[in-house]
Amino acid sequence: MFIDKQSPIPMYHQIMENLKKQIEDGTLAPDTLIPSEREYAERFGISRMTVRQALSNLVNEGYLYRQKGKGTFVSRKKFEQPLQGLTSFSEDMRQRGLKASSQLIDFKKTACPEHLLPVLQLSNSDAVFELKRIRLANDEPMAIETSYIPERFAGDLTKKHLTGSLYEYIETHTGHVIAHAKQELEANVASKEEANLLSISAGDPVLSITRTTFFQQDIPFEYVVSVYRGDRYKLIHTMER
Repeated sequence: MFIDKQSPIPMYHQIMENLKKQIEDGTLAPDTLIPSEREYAERFGISRMTVRQALSNLVNEGYLYRQKGKGTFVSRKKFEQPLQGLTSFSEDMRQRGLKASSQLIDFKKTACPEHLLPVLQLSNSDAVFELKRIRLANDEPMAIETSYIPERFAGDLTKKHLTGSLYEYIETHTGHVIAHAKQELEANVASKEEANLLSISAGDPVLSITRTTFFQQDIPFEYVVSVYRGDRYKLIHTMER
């Protein structure tokens, strides 16, 4: 890394660009411990405040992360999740060349929660399958997913069907085509339970996503609440004028 003190470009910005380049070209691998503020300051003969500004900006941009008492580390590259298109988690990971898997936390047939009756167009007598899973990519936890599926669409759904794509099973079983979904996103922080399941710390940022998925003719067949790790996901949306 080289810092040009005569350049009109601020030194903190030069440090940022140098570190970004090393991270993006793989010179600094994910989870690598980088030198401390003091070490950088002594190496380049600059103030620790300048180094601190550069590293703090890179933490805010997601290139670095801090662990209390341990230091500053290189972040893993985030998954870019396009907001266009409708795929299951398994289908999405497969397209990325990753192995999707799930850890089942809860699986039961139960009465539909009252607040979901109008969402899923059900009556009080209708049952739903409720399933809660940790979704993993190459064995790394990515999200907690809680799904509610009306019994009439789930058929003989068992735990063995959850090892693959649930959407593929639903389409094959019902003969319906999954058409579209309505999705809401919210920034949040991880609870202690969520942090434990996702291998992160309580209070870390997460993306909370609720989605209602429909067959053709606007028939709702699924309501799902997902909590994604904020350090591993970023959402991409392309807009055209």
